Parts: sequence; structure tokens; C-alpha cells
Amino acid sequence: MAARTSQPEKRPGFLATIKSLFSFTREEFAWVTWVLPLIVLGGIGIGVAIAVFTGQPWWGYILWVFFGIMLGFIFGMLLLNRLATKAMYRKIDGMPGGAGHVIGNMLGRKWRGEDMPVQVNPKTQDAVYRAVGRGGVVLVGEGSRGRLEKLVKKETTAAKRITHGAVPVEVFYIGHGEGDTPVAELAKAIKKLPKVIDKAGMQQLIARTDSINQNAMSSMPIPKGIDPMKVRAPKPR
Repeated sequence: MAARTSQPEKRPGFLATIKSLFSFTREEFAWVTWVLPLIVLGGIGIGVAIAVFTGQPWWGYILWVFFGIMLGFIFGMLLLNRLATKAMYRKIDGMPGGAGHVIGNMLGRKWRGEDMPVQVNPKTQDAVYRAVGRGGVVLVGEGSRGRLEKLVKKETTAAKRITHGAVPVEVFYIGHGEGDTPVAELAKAIKKLPKVIDKAGMQQLIARTDSINQNAMSSMPIPKGIDPMKVRAPKPR
């Protein structure tokens, strides 16, 4: 009987990734369908213009046209990437877990955060997320601000216990009201916080929060109908 061999999951190729990114972006920005070809044509026009003004031979025109195609492709990819980011923020704005996606994926190397909340109300889906970085400790409340006060206060107390009051604890509330931070501006707002600890201090702070998380997760309520061992991120179609 032949032994079963586990093969690693095949990652999508470059063209498949570009196609998926384009389809995702087109759902929010339909005009990208005709703008991207125009950018490539504009790059070709720049290449031809350079060839004409510099008096290139026939083979020089071919090289400059190829340069124009590559130039248009690069600028097209930059535009597509920026539009895809905006489309992503539009889709997660107002959705439960949107702040967690930003905390876990959009803060860069100078911050450490998880897409799972540190405090959550299973009935209302109000949640508090935490990030630790060079700027201290950041708590992000997602949901009704009135209902979040108790959760935020509890987590603020825990954060101050971790830092012994030596590191600032900043609180952001996701929303579009007065004093709120839109989810699209959350990563930028966190990255703008002044640095208060060095890399070594950040690692120590992360180690402390990880130890607290291990103790807290065992007592954290899980919303009904969700099996945490079976939750998977949706794959792009």
C-alpha cells in the first residue's frame, strides 16, 4: 500500500495574482478597466517621443517602445496596488473584524498586533484589539462606543499592569463620528505615534503581553456557532 505524501499548497502564479487583484479592484473602481491600458499606451508614447527627439535608428525605436511598455506597466501596477488598498478599506469599513485586519497586517515591522481581539462581547460583537510597538501600547475599540467603555477600561487596566505605567497606552475608536478614527486611517494614525521605547524594550513588552494573552485566552468567551479550530481565512476567487 503506497504511503500518502502531503504536498504543499500551490501558490497562485504572478499572472493569477494580478488577475485576482484586478478583479477585486474593479468591483469598487470600474473605471480601472480602461485607465490601465491608457497608462500603458502613455508609456509607449513616451518611449516613441524619446526615440524621435534623440534620433534613434530603427532598432532604437524598438528598445524605447519596450522601455515605454515597461514604464507603463510599472505605473499601472502602482495605481492598481493603491486602488486595491482603497477598495479593501471600503469593503472592511463597518464590518466586524475590520480593525483586526488592520492591526494584524498593516502596521509594519515597528508594531506587533494580532487580528484576534483581546476583549470581545459575543452578543454585540463589540471588540477591543491591541497592538504593541515603539510607540507604546495601542488599544482599538470596534463597535458601539458606549458599550465599549467597559471593555476598553478593563483592557487599559491590564495594559498599564503590563507596562507598570512606564509606557503610554493610546486608545482609538473605529468610526466616523467626532473623535473616531476611520478604519482607513487607523494604520497611519498608529504609525504617527512618537517612539517611546527602543527595539529591546519593544521585545520585552511583546513578551509580557504574550504571557498575559496565554492566560487570558483560556477564559475568553467564544461566540456561539464558531469553532476556533476550523476558522480559516477566505481564499481569493
